Amino acid sequence: MPIYAYRCSACGHAKDVLQKLSDPVLSTCPACGAEAFSKQLTAAGFQLKGSGWYVTDFKGGSGGTSAPAAKTAEPAAASTSSSESAAPAAGCGGSCACH
Repeated sequence: MPIYAYRCSACGHAKDVLQKLSDPVLSTCPACGAEAFSKQLTAAGFQLKGSGWYVTDFKGGSGGTSAPAAKTAEPAAASTSSSESAAPAAGCGGSCACH
């Protein structure tokens, strides 16, 4: 069941209410009794758990089974001639600015 945030525009009383989707919207303030109690717009909260796509593809850190980035050797790149430096690096595919 979702938790809805309510606020009274008459007295400022705020309250979080656990309601079913089918429950009617509350309109009477429990603090002052005025018919000025209304739902507030709030951000939805959720948490991704488990070992699915989030952990392997998007979560930062060392967890997951995503492939490690290819490393290039610094000394070998420095000793190549200018005609060889125009070729893409290993694993680049020509889609970056390394050449």
